[in-house]
Amino acid sequence: MYTREQASRARQAFWTAFGQYLAPHPGSEGLKVKVNWANYKTGFRGLYFQMYADNKEAFIGIVMKQTDPDLRALFYEQFEELKPVLHSCLNEQWRWEAEASGEHGQPQSRIYTTLSPVSIFRQEEWPQLISFFKPRIIALDEFWSMGKYHFEPLR
Repeated sequence: MYTREQASRARQAFWTAFGQYLAPHPGSEGLKVKVNWANYKTGFRGLYFQMYADNKEAFIGIVMKQTDPDLRALFYEQFEELKPVLHSCLNEQWRWEAEASGEHGQPQSRIYTTLSPVSIFRQEEWPQLISFFKPRIIALDEFWSMGKYHFEPLR
């Protein structure tokens, strides 16, 4: 069992290593834009490309946390319209949840996939985690470079 401080250090070490591993990889916009892969910015309030790992599983997904449920539903509908493009970029099918709850019970919508069992606290599993996250966040970046314009009316 880890103390809170040990767990925090392990997570920070993993995400730092992940960021360094992906730093040389240019985003789909090219070399002119530096991408913070571990903390990807979509440019839209309440819309996140989220990656998470704990002692049981890894999660990567598109998470819509807009406080206005109607706006969140519109974002979700826009993603549904782009579903074939998204799955083509990802080269796999993800789970779709129009109504979900965040870790603190806040309502959200999400499109995601997971990997389990895997633990961020076992450094020997970091290559597996990186191999899980890397192609998917790069695919999300590729999708977003084309799809973000579809969401402009919701800005």
